[in-house]
Amino acid sequence: MAISEKLLNPGEKLIISCRQHPKALFGPILWLVVFLAIGVAGQVILGDGDTARWTSRGVWVVCVLGILWFTVRPFFDWLTTVHGVTDRRLITRRGIITRRGHDVPLARISDIQMEVHLLDRPFGCGSLVVTDASTFGNVRLNDIPHVEATQRQINELLHSLHGGGGAARPADEGV
Repeated sequence: MAISEKLLNPGEKLIISCRQHPKALFGPILWLVVFLAIGVAGQVILGDGDTARWTSRGVWVVCVLGILWFTVRPFFDWLTTVHGVTDRRLITRRGIITRRGHDVPLARISDIQMEVHLLDRPFGCGSLVVTDASTFGNVRLNDIPHVEATQRQINELLHSLHGGGGAARPADEGV
């Protein structure tokens, strides 16, 4: 489970809990390969001389810094980004050192848009753009696994919240 039970209020029920799809790590993995290739190429091209040894170490230092910034940092961002939907609100949490979060009460959600790009289709993931009635306007949830099913579940929750549950309401029975 991605969302901690500590984030839930008493009586609140967690409906959906997920992390971003691992597809979000393809870019950082590509950067890792590029920096390792640069390091190895620099080592091979520069050779074994005294001056070349120091230059080679400099190339590796730059490669390690690049790996830390373009591979390790995005991995920890991915690892610490979680999304959840309860029977009362939408919860997002992200961040390594500074944790950021956004909670949107379900009653304030006015629209849910889904975006599935060409590269998302084979993986069954996509983005959800949740529009609410606040000053923030939109909350974008990127690389959500099973995005269509997630959107349907949230729509069902919103429908039942606004009195559109499966059974007919008493006011509708006499019509």
